[in-house]
Amino acid sequence: MHSIAILDYGSQYAQLIARRVREAHCYCELFPWDSPAERVLSIKPKGFILSGAPHSVYEPSAPYIPEYIFQSKLPILGICYGMQMLANQLGGKVAAATAREYGFAQIERLMPNALLPFDYQQVWMSHGDRIEELPHGFVVLARSQNSPIAAMGDLSRAYYGVQFHPEVHHTQGGQEILRRFIMDICDIAPSWTPQSIIQHSIQSIQAQVDFTDGKSPHVLVAVSGGVDSTVAAALTSKAVGDELVAVFVDTGLLRSNERQQVEEALGKHLGVKIIVRDASHQFLQALHGITSPEEKRRIIGALFIQIFEEEAKKLGNPPYLVQGTIYPDVVESSAPDRNKAARIKTHHNVGGLPAEMRFKLIEPLRYLFKDEVRLVGEALGLPSALVWRQPFPGPGLAVRCLGEVTPARLAVLRQADAIFMEELHKANLASLSFEKDALQGTSQAFVVLLPLRTVGVMGDQRTYQEVVALRAVTSDDFMTADWARLPYDFLANVANRIVNEVEGVNRVVYDITSKPPATIEWE
Repeated sequence: MHSIAILDYGSQYAQLIARRVREAHCYCELFPWDSPAERVLSIKPKGFILSGAPHSVYEPSAPYIPEYIFQSKLPILGICYGMQMLANQLGGKVAAATAREYGFAQIERLMPNALLPFDYQQVWMSHGDRIEELPHGFVVLARSQNSPIAAMGDLSRAYYGVQFHPEVHHTQGGQEILRRFIMDICDIAPSWTPQSIIQHSIQSIQAQVDFTDGKSPHVLVAVSGGVDSTVAAALTSKAVGDELVAVFVDTGLLRSNERQQVEEALGKHLGVKIIVRDASHQFLQALHGITSPEEKRRIIGALFIQIFEEEAKKLGNPPYLVQGTIYPDVVESSAPDRNKAARIKTHHNVGGLPAEMRFKLIEPLRYLFKDEVRLVGEALGLPSALVWRQPFPGPGLAVRCLGEVTPARLAVLRQADAIFMEELHKANLASLSFEKDALQGTSQAFVVLLPLRTVGVMGDQRTYQEVVALRAVTSDDFMTADWARLPYDFLANVANRIVNEVEGVNRVVYDITSKPPATIEWE
């Protein structure tokens, strides 16, 4: 299968490049820029994309383009810092810009070329340096008001650079620019489809599991009822059949009636043996007095593994554990193999695992984005109710109950969350269909219980009660998200129901922050 290798120089947009390449049905992998050449070349790329970075090429010890990239004689697309590296290393000049460009800009195409589709287009800029002189053999392809060289190319060697970010949705025609580089310049046919992902994943799982050790079953899968763990379980079941046992842990941190829904859905549709473990007392006891979100995640991750090890012992110690880790989890946790980006938060199934963990991990979704996971789930024949279920964090309500997690506070949170979701469904606003306009639905919605009290008045009496925040976003990849523009009347109705029906709450607020700068979850 033909592929694109993406070198990550530390840009928070680097993962979006990979997602856009996948959207063009081309397989790609994202590598730290200083990965060994043999590792990058092992995927047999037909082209390279160089990401942006929070650096300047003229800084001491600035990251650079490895020599093997040029020696390969394959097409190159440099984005932002990637373009500046191309210019700098091939004999051009890069300097600090007199006017930094951040946000929307208009570029003008100066000559027809294989990369840029429009004479004029709106793009997203994010840079403080610019190219002052072109390297030998390059021509200017586009300019903007503050960037005389907004795009460049050496057409004979198929080396291209753009100062803007085609991977973000703010850039008009950005996906077409990447498609042109992949299909037209690198000559790659679109072959990365849900069916090919399934085939590749099954082969990878089967190659990883050793069936010759006499053990049975071989594999445990941690299922939560969410789309990620469900699809991971379904893929693994396809690969190993009866060698798989699913374990569902009731942490006491689930939403209203969630345990019953999960048991019914998984038992009916996965066709594998399911063990349900009620560990709610253990989790709540371990979280007693804990308020730090990172400590919550660490405790929950460690206890998850402890419980799986206990269940594994009962089953004769299967050597493998399947987890529904997906790409955004890995990126935000800055896992060891993607450690060029800053760590945002630890995901319990990535960064919170104990060093002495006895399982060998199988993570069939580790480098898939959420939309790819859903498409794979549909291709596997999983029911729409599972495939399009709204995301729920691994640590559950522990990271939506800000401050100390107690049974009483969890009860308040569950009731408020149930009201919000009930009203979303009644108003047809809970849909995850990405074909709908952002104003007509939500990709993820939930309630957060805040660790503060405010003064209120109920029945002519002064109250001093807790605050809940409503959070609803629209997103197609969950790497970025925009706050959902829910109707005012709808929000007023939800707030009225919560303060009247949930004892202990006298104020409701709505979170109107996008990602970035915020994350979707509050902790």
